[in-house]
Formats: sequence, C-alpha cells, structure tokens
Amino acid sequence: MSVPVLIVGNFLSGANGSRGVCEELAQRLKARGWPVLTVSSQPGRVPRLWDMLHTVLSRRNAYAVAQVDVFSGPAFIWAELVCAALRHCQRPYILTLHGGNLPAFARRWPRRVRALLNSAQIVTTPSRYLLSQLGYYRSDMRLVPNALALAGYHFRLRNGARPSLIWLRAFHEIYDPVLAVRVLKHLTVEFPQIRLTMVGPDKSDGSRQRAEQEISRAKLDSWVAFAGQVLKQDVPGWLQRGDIFLNTTTVDNAPVSVVEALACGLCVVSTNIGGLPYLLAHDADALLVPPRDPIAMALAVRRLLREPALAERLSRAGRIVAERHDWSLVLPQWENLLMTATHMPVFAVPQLPPRHRKAA
Repeated sequence: MSVPVLIVGNFLSGANGSRGVCEELAQRLKARGWPVLTVSSQPGRVPRLWDMLHTVLSRRNAYAVAQVDVFSGPAFIWAELVCAALRHCQRPYILTLHGGNLPAFARRWPRRVRALLNSAQIVTTPSRYLLSQLGYYRSDMRLVPNALALAGYHFRLRNGARPSLIWLRAFHEIYDPVLAVRVLKHLTVEFPQIRLTMVGPDKSDGSRQRAEQEISRAKLDSWVAFAGQVLKQDVPGWLQRGDIFLNTTTVDNAPVSVVEALACGLCVVSTNIGGLPYLLAHDADALLVPPRDPIAMALAVRRLLREPALAERLSRAGRIVAERHDWSLVLPQWENLLMTATHMPVFAVPQLPPRHRKAA
C-alpha cells in the first residue's frame, strides 16, 4: 500500500552532478510504486524557495504526505516557510535533519528549532549525533540512516594498505582540503611512493586555490592528482584507486562519502568531529584524530602503512558498518514512516509537548 508523497529538498544533480539523499529516496520510492512529487531542482536559492512554496500550495491535491529536509543557516528559513505552507494545506509532514551545524544553530535559536520540530508528525535524522544533540527539542526523533545501494560498491579487502590516499568531498573550507595536502607532506620522506587523489567539485570559496598553493609551496605537484567532480555512479571506481580514505572535515553529520569508502573496503582516517564518533569507533572501524591536526592524521596513516593486520581489521569492520546502510534495510523504514505520518493529525500551529510549552 502507498500514498502520493511530496519530497522537498535540493534536487540539484542536473545542475551540479551531485545527487543528494532526497533524490535517492525519491527514486527508490518510485521504483516501489509510490507516486512521488519532488521539489526543487532550481539552482538559485530564491527561485528554489519560490518553487518549493508554489509546489506545496498549487499541487496540494497531488500528495497526501510530505518529507522535508532541514538544514541550518538560511536553509532553516526555507524549511519553516515550507512547513507553514504544508500546515495551511492541512498536509502531514516528516522532517529529516541534516548538517553538523544544526546543534549550534539550535543553541542560538532554541525557540525556532523547538517550534519547527514539534510541528511535524515525525522527525527523523540519519545520525546518532543529531539524535543526541537535538533530543532536548523533541524527544521522539527516529534514527533512519543515510542509505546506499551496497551492491554497487565492490568490497576489496585491504590486507596491507598501499600508500595510495583518496580524498573525496567538495572543495569548501568546512571540509578542510588543505589538511589532506599537509598530511601528505609529512609522509613523503618515509613513503616516497605515496600519492594523493583529490575528488570533488570546487565550491568557489578559495579552498581549491589554497590547496593548490599548499601543494606548490611543498613541491608536491608530482604526488597529488585532482579528479574534479565525478558522477555518483563513478564514485566506487574512484574509491577503488586508493587504500586509505582521508576525511578531513571540520563540520559533519553522517557523511555518505565515508560510508561509501567503508563499503569499498578502504581504511578510513577521519577527524573526530560532529557525527563521526557516533558513526565510527576509533581503532575498531576507523582511526579518528583531532581536526586540523596534520601530524596526528599523518601518524594514523603511517600506522596503516606499517601495520598490515590493522589495515585488514579496519577494512573488514568498515564493510560491516556500511552494510547497515543498505537500501534493503532503510527503504522499508521510510515506507512505514510515511504511512504512519499520513494517518496522524495536522495542527494549524506547532503543538509542543507539555514539558516544553511554558519555555517556548
């Protein structure tokens, strides 16, 4: 049994080639026979918001339930406006919380966050980090992992890691691509054959240029290759070119790229910020180090290159973590939540639990 669903998020793969979780969910639901309406694929922020609001209001008879992605910053305003329109249309909705900055945003704007979360019939999050950090604002949030099609990620056991490093994120300051270059710099003397491949689009905030400048200063041009932006279906092939995955981010929640690396069997070395310690256990599934610390990350890479047993253990354990994110396990959760939300009452204004009403 299924009902018509509206999915509200950033459907921008046509513009930037990067397919988000909401796009994957829409495609999976359609394949299972759910009538799915999606919004928005508009590249500009204002046109995208207008498209979202126009679709919610003008197509109100085309859907019975909605799912809305929620991020911090200006995007939080979009979620507030979209949800207000959904309540006006008397349509139930599920919120899905994304972004490692949401806890800090909630501390700054507690009333707004509490009101939005408690206006929804159901609130989900893909990480135990947000579940823990935002439970104060709504205590019955559901954990639904970001999913991937595991069959598309061939597992190769790293029973001895080669000096081949992969970095796969967007070139943006929050992902700290310069750190990957500095890690490489600390390893070239001991491991002259080491190479770093950097994969991802340039977000035009100067991060790509700063990484290139660091490479030039350290004379590492022969050790680093830039792949640029790649299509989603090509990600597994690029990951298989390396044995060690560097996740240098300074803000993160439940990164799909890390799960993809685990699925392929790469040994992950990551900063221990945000949702990463909730996703990975240090020295069991991956090696976790402090952010912005090239020496600590370089030492972790050195361990993997010098300890074949460690690399093999992490490679096996990482695949087990990835298997929990397969669509075969996650999609039935979404189907159940959507049907449940459809039958829940819709309030004209956010309804807060009794213990929060006075504070709000």
